[in-house]
Amino acid sequence: MSLKIRLARGGSKKRPYYTIVVADARSPRDGRFLEKLGSWNPMLAKDDAKRVELNAERIQEWIAKGAQPTDRVLRFLSEAGLAQRDAKNNPEKAKPGKKAEERAKERAQKAADAAAAAE
Repeated sequence: MSLKIRLARGGSKKRPYYTIVVADARSPRDGRFLEKLGSWNPMLAKDDAKRVELNAERIQEWIAKGAQPTDRVLRFLSEAGLAQRDAKNNPEKAKPGKKAEERAKERAQKAADAAAAAE
């Protein structure tokens, strides 16, 4: 049985509230879980102390038992100093797409044509 430390969504429409739970990887997102380990309220300010609440002792025990945190939970754990998260780098993401490159070439061509016509 593979265990995940992940988020379970609560709250109403457009007012999310998440609980950090440990659950079987096969169970649904908001379904059955083994234990509640904390909470995350994205509606609060980023510097608010109650935005992310974690039960550090229980999280360490579950990680020692083999539970794997999801990406978002791993961010919270690394901010709290409970786990190490590798920095991700995707230099391709910053590059413009094919259509944007084509539009840039067209703009440059039009500017060159207008400059040649002005001479």
